[in-house]
Amino acid sequence: MREGNQIEDQLKSPSSFSSPTSAVSIEETRILSEYINQKNLFNVVNRDETRRKPLILKQFFKMKRNQEVVVTSVLEKDVTVTTEGKVSTIGRDFIMLTNLKKRIWIPYNAIETANIPFGFPSYSNTHQHFIYDNNLQQKLVLQFGETVAKREALIKQFFEETLQTNLKSWSGMWIEVKTANEVVYGKIIETTKKELLVQVFKSKKVIALDDIRFISTIGIIPLWRNVLKSILKLSIL
Repeated sequence: MREGNQIEDQLKSPSSFSSPTSAVSIEETRILSEYINQKNLFNVVNRDETRRKPLILKQFFKMKRNQEVVVTSVLEKDVTVTTEGKVSTIGRDFIMLTNLKKRIWIPYNAIETANIPFGFPSYSNTHQHFIYDNNLQQKLVLQFGETVAKREALIKQFFEETLQTNLKSWSGMWIEVKTANEVVYGKIIETTKKELLVQVFKSKKVIALDDIRFISTIGIIPLWRNVLKSILKLSIL
């Protein structure tokens, strides 16, 4: 009877953990898990070619989280732009890169290639990891929903955002938006399931999310420089 009570106490104890996930060593389990995940990924993309590009890109960026990457994206036919930055947010349909000057959003459907810069190691250093607390693993095992909901970084890691939901969280940010047909400067006002609304002074511009090829934050000086160029072009015309 006493033994049964001990087992019940252990189950109720907040310090208890789930049983091991494998009969082999931890390092072998980790290698096996990565192998299974990669096999499953290629089984999916080989059966459904429409999912190949976003799934492969997501997996690549997850392997390079917090590391430097080089992304070549297509703005329009025969016009590409190469961007280098650190992988910040991996979304369902986009990637966000950061560098010393700005944040950059690139939809997966606009990406032509993704790679690591020449001469950079293919692993992150210790300064590129976030330290939450020593009990994080225990909290994730026993109180997953409550723990993740309290931390923005964990929400982004476990629940893949769309471009629309991510841009919504940056409302009020000044950005430069490039589509296949135009370049728009403005402040993020609102995002819907299909459109991005930006504002420059008193005028507003609606941009279809499917048309977006590239977005980056922009400082005040570059913003004014580009606005003046646009005004000059209009006056000449």
